[in-house]
Amino acid sequence: MDRGGRASVSWCDWVKGTGATPGTCWLSTGGTHRACRSESTRASPGCLGREDRSTRMMDRYKTPRTKELEFGGPLGALSVIILTPATVFYLLLTCRTEQASVLNFPPLLPPLSSLWNPHAFLLLLAWVGLQAALYMLPMGKVTEGIVLRDKSRLRYRINAFHAMGVTGLVVGAGLAAGLRLSYIYDHFLEFAFSALLLAFGLSFLLYFKSLFAPETALAPGGNSGNPIYDFFMGHELNPRIGSFDLKYFCELRPGLLGWALVNMAMLVKETELRGSPSLAMVLVNAFQLLYVVDALWNEEAVLTTMDIVHDGFGFMLAFGDLAWVPFTYSLQAYFLVNHPQKLSLPMAAGILLLNGLGYCIFRSANSQKNTFRRNPNDPRVAGLKTIPTATGRRLLVSGWWGFVRHPNYLGDLIMALAWSLPCGLTHILPYFYVIYFTLLLIHREARDEHQCLRKYGLAWQEYCWRVPYRIFPYLY
Repeated sequence: MDRGGRASVSWCDWVKGTGATPGTCWLSTGGTHRACRSESTRASPGCLGREDRSTRMMDRYKTPRTKELEFGGPLGALSVIILTPATVFYLLLTCRTEQASVLNFPPLLPPLSSLWNPHAFLLLLAWVGLQAALYMLPMGKVTEGIVLRDKSRLRYRINAFHAMGVTGLVVGAGLAAGLRLSYIYDHFLEFAFSALLLAFGLSFLLYFKSLFAPETALAPGGNSGNPIYDFFMGHELNPRIGSFDLKYFCELRPGLLGWALVNMAMLVKETELRGSPSLAMVLVNAFQLLYVVDALWNEEAVLTTMDIVHDGFGFMLAFGDLAWVPFTYSLQAYFLVNHPQKLSLPMAAGILLLNGLGYCIFRSANSQKNTFRRNPNDPRVAGLKTIPTATGRRLLVSGWWGFVRHPNYLGDLIMALAWSLPCGLTHILPYFYVIYFTLLLIHREARDEHQCLRKYGLAWQEYCWRVPYRIFPYLY
């Protein structure tokens, strides 16, 4: 049996009483079996030839061992597994205090028993279940992903934007029926704890499942042989249950839509406390909702990102999608409930323009890249300068991608700053997102550079010479 539990291509049955004579080699072809008889106990050359060719073909597609370990190897991965959940609760507990000072460390810790709320856990499971059901509905188109190691291509249903619309109708109907969305704010720590349990539980199931996956299906970055490191990075590249792709589902659905829902709950809570939402809260909700809608509208572009193409599905992505995104990206809205800020109209207009600038750079750069990938002869990109590579593909070296190497990251960071500015300048806590995101994108940029150098070689070196700045023009 191979690692996927499927029957091997051929085998010899030496057991008496099975109906086969000694020396009979059974060759499985398309679900049928035929015998290759030989004298003595050796299988026929034709049977062995087919088996050898099949074995060589499978060996060719096996994912090689991961030699270059990221995040400081197993010890670094273990540290991240421990520190990221602790960071979530540190931020949320600090945000609840009157001072909201990051210097008050450690914050007052609630008893562990108070964090467990079966009702919150069931509501979280219901939310994930709703998104899973919408994911499986025959809405939207079906498209193919990139070519995998074994030359196959997985199929994906593109319907996240439809799912968002249906989710909006469900939430609207719930509000009309008396649903208290502010319940999320009132039990925010308990929801965060439930998400943490769900992320850990899913991560363990994913790692257990990966132990039975064929070696061609393993992730190139999570096949080190060290259980801790592979658990963190993700051992299997595209774990699926039938046609349900677990990584692709979690990448955009429950966490990203959950982030928008949490923000709305904070706006509702502020309205309950003060009679109307503040301008700062409205801006934070509007900016981040635009970001979520953009991601869902351009869902197909996710199929070419590092998360889908290179990274396995393990704790790093599972925790990030299910816990980190909805409970830290919503920190500005959570902060504003207890620490209201007054914004003048000129200040609000300036922040609005800053977010608009960041979004224009972010969307224009990504659209230019995606259009070029789909059709280099498209009139919108046909006139851009390129560099040929040994792989047959070409690198853009003009337009946004001739300005800096990662213009989409630049736009992302400008928007991140705009999301934090409505919270004022008296606290550093709401600026956690832009600080963290800067470090994240610098690290991701380094990963991108390493992968591109390995893939494109001299062509990438020429690109770096012609476009010297990585993210920030004239700075970095």
